[in-house]
Amino acid sequence: MKPKTSKRLNLSVQYACNREGLPLRTDFVRWARAALAGGGEITIRLVDADEGQALNNEYRGKDYATNVLSFPYESEPLVNGDLVICPNVVAREAGEQNKPLTAHYAHLTVHGMLHLQGWDHENDDDAQAMETEETEILAAMGYPDPYAE
Repeated sequence: MKPKTSKRLNLSVQYACNREGLPLRTDFVRWARAALAGGGEITIRLVDADEGQALNNEYRGKDYATNVLSFPYESEPLVNGDLVICPNVVAREAGEQNKPLTAHYAHLTVHGMLHLQGWDHENDDDAQAMETEETEILAAMGYPDPYAE
């Protein structure tokens, strides 16, 4: 008999930047839970551009702030990991892409959660599969296709 996997999500949200206009913990819980297959212990940390750039440089060798970084620690039996989101980048991208800011946060949270569960987009097939999964999860929550032109 297969062991029962917990569906419980323990989510911590850290605001290491100005909180004004940022999504609430309840928003992140909704988005993370929608993308989580089982249970998890997740921390989402919202950071300023300096911290985002430092982390991206240290862990990916890229000297600029990025929208979301995923740090998976375990995926079985529970997902355990951290997501780092840079609101400055998220807001800039949403404006440049003409997307609602909340929808972009939802997308990046779902995207990061899938990375924590082992999804990647290193090749075209994996990228297409991940984009399809993200689009389906977001649609189920009422958000538009983030990849639509």
